Amino acid sequence: MDEGPSLPDTLVLEIFLCLPHDAVLSAGLACRQWLAVSRDEFLWRELFYSYYRIPRAVPRHPAAVSWYREFKRLFDCIPCVEVQTLREHHDQVLHLAFSHHGHRFSSCSKDCTVKLWDTERPDGTIAMVHSSSMRHFNWGYTQFSQFNADDTLLLVSGVYMGPHNASSGEIAVISLENYSLLSRVRNKPYDVFGCWLNETHLISGNLHWIGNMTSCSVLWLNKAFQDVESENVNVVKRLFKIQNINASTIRTVMVAHCRRHDSPDLLLDYEAQSQARAQSQSHQPLLFDLGTTDSDEEEEEEEECRREVRPQGLLAAHPPHLTTGLEHVIQGWHSVESEARKLETRWAQHMGRAHTKAPDPNVLSSAPGEEEDKTYLLFTTGSLTYSPHQIGIKRIMPDQMTTSGPVLGEERSADEFFDSLDHVIDIHGHIIGMGLSPDHRYLYVNSRAWPAGCVISDPMSPPPIAEEIDLHVIDLKTLREERRSLRAHRAFTPNDECFFIFLDVSRDFVASGAEDKHGYIWDRHYNICLAKLQHDDVVNSVAFSSSDQELLLSASDDSTIKVWRSPRMVRMAQTNTRPPRPRNLLSWLGRTKSTTSNNGKP
Repeated sequence: MDEGPSLPDTLVLEIFLCLPHDAVLSAGLACRQWLAVSRDEFLWRELFYSYYRIPRAVPRHPAAVSWYREFKRLFDCIPCVEVQTLREHHDQVLHLAFSHHGHRFSSCSKDCTVKLWDTERPDGTIAMVHSSSMRHFNWGYTQFSQFNADDTLLLVSGVYMGPHNASSGEIAVISLENYSLLSRVRNKPYDVFGCWLNETHLISGNLHWIGNMTSCSVLWLNKAFQDVESENVNVVKRLFKIQNINASTIRTVMVAHCRRHDSPDLLLDYEAQSQARAQSQSHQPLLFDLGTTDSDEEEEEEEECRREVRPQGLLAAHPPHLTTGLEHVIQGWHSVESEARKLETRWAQHMGRAHTKAPDPNVLSSAPGEEEDKTYLLFTTGSLTYSPHQIGIKRIMPDQMTTSGPVLGEERSADEFFDSLDHVIDIHGHIIGMGLSPDHRYLYVNSRAWPAGCVISDPMSPPPIAEEIDLHVIDLKTLREERRSLRAHRAFTPNDECFFIFLDVSRDFVASGAEDKHGYIWDRHYNICLAKLQHDDVVNSVAFSSSDQELLLSASDDSTIKVWRSPRMVRMAQTNTRPPRPRNLLSWLGRTKSTTSNNGKP
């Protein structure tokens, strides 16, 4: 086609604008002219917005080099091709976590083991390198794990089965040098999970009930090595004591290190995107299938809590015996219980105001030109019902990051019994998952929404929750939600049986499990769902490789871990393992004929 007259570029461009992207790429191989037109930026801008159905008011990501490469990134670099299935677990797989260097990951399961895996084998496959059973420590199962910052220690959180089948939580620290157990720490309730604060210290929780509906959560800083260096360095130190009302408790703690001079990895114009979404007629999700320790001090503190703040005779009343029928008796009992709960809540709020340390209004803000790095403790909590519906934020100051110093609140006055929260974000729904972006700038939150305008009259009867899961994006620098929630995944468990669904965030993507037997991947910049990853049961956890976002793992109740890579990486692997090409046409034809005969084809 290079010889003779050719069509004008403008006409070729008009034709290409009517074609799908794959046809444009094929047509571009015909001649030099068509190849040049098939790489036109205006053409790929139109293809980008039309194919992914992104409102045109949403700008291109500033880090993108061209519209063509941005289209290719979303189409070709999503880890959506299943390349391996790991079946070494023998029960539901609950959680996955990559090391910071990305060469290893850990998995936790209902089979009560934590397993370690190697991702850098010469043949490109993933293999298990170690398995530790926690059954002989009376654990029921392992539920969560996390590598410390230098990948030398592994925090493993599980459910400890005590006497009379009572369950609590426990954290174990394992050395990754020789897989020895270094320490064990109480963790109550078990869905606090625990987390690392730095390379050598971890955070755990404890819970003290001081009424039928009122409790206090104590968050502890623990040394990973349970040794004592000197009389001035403690093994454990209390960080915060926070009052809980209406049967709520603190759960799911995590640490965010927010840098003062960050270059955020989420760079879209939020206002433009919000306006574009508001103008969009359809709000349906789009989907693109792309192929602490048990110390006497803690027990003394628990008794102190009860002695100092438990109401006297508050819940001693019992409903009178009614003779108008069993139904009337039950209704009367519920009525008395409801009144007692309301009375206890009012008392707890009064005690909280009288005995809570006053919040510092400047703790989360910085003076202009004087910004500093901040470390936040994030956790789920609540104030209306036991369902976790709020995100609590508490800043950890530099002097609190070591176990040196006073223990058990020795620095407090008698009137400062509880710590106040520095900030609270209400999600108006049941929170079932949280994850941080790699730069710790953004918090992603899975929640199942309550009905609009619902009123909670009984904290023990939370509102019904939606089957659709909303994925909220919160900027930890401004402490506000930045955009409309991502949505595509679903959950079906009722509100009194809700469990955690772990999500993960990479530089460009966010992924989450779901109860509809799939994992999902969204693009962080354009708010669109790009891929759907199939399992045979509930997907509990997903994890991106910290060194390569084109590698993703998913864990399921079907007892498997699936390994997903991008189409680009799969092609590269096939190219590297493909036999050398024949030197001449006859040898190629001979090989083709032989292959055809072996397959039984004519």
